Amino acid sequence: MKTIRILVVDDHALVREGIKAMLAGVDDFVITGEAENGIEAIDQLKKIAVDIVIMDISMPLMTGIEAIKIIAADFPAIKTIILTIHSEIEFIEQIYKSGATGCLYKNAGKSEFELAIRTIIKGERYFCMVLSDAILKEHFNKIENNNKNLLQPKDENPLTKREIEILKLLAEDMSNQAIADKLCISYRTIETHRKNIMQKLKLNSTIALVKYAIQKGIISI
Repeated sequence: MKTIRILVVDDHALVREGIKAMLAGVDDFVITGEAENGIEAIDQLKKIAVDIVIMDISMPLMTGIEAIKIIAADFPAIKTIILTIHSEIEFIEQIYKSGATGCLYKNAGKSEFELAIRTIIKGERYFCMVLSDAILKEHFNKIENNNKNLLQPKDENPLTKREIEILKLLAEDMSNQAIADKLCISYRTIETHRKNIMQKLKLNSTIALVKYAIQKGIISI
């Protein structure tokens, strides 16, 4: 039986220890290293033999998405699984486009971790059920909208419902942390949403966001 060599990457030591302990009981799995951010992970790949990297999506210094793009380019033989707590379609698209060969929810159990690793080592991709369902839902929603001829006009709001919700709170002069607390999501998630909103709207300041929100009736003066 061929050994599958694994690198575990997460900025929380407790999470790394949990994953290592969970996979230690699988005979052909060997944890060859660990890292606490993307930069350290890439440095490790230059020094040790690894078949698959299990990596958190949200980390300081270099995110999982950024690290996986580099791994896909510089270490194409190494497979990657990204761990996430997000199921919004924009995050799934970023994960898919990064070159990740798999994605698991952070609360996945041992059996799903093992299934994902074995599926990916065979040369296939593995996306957990929650994310697969989100992708299918988005796909069929687009088909339904096309069939109903409800394509957005060019000047219609291009933001998702979540992004509109966050834009409204930003326009009301709430800080990223205050919005994160109000919506019960992480500060980093708000930062990502804010960046996506500005990119979609081609705006580069909070004042411009406020003006846009007023023009579209998202907030009133």
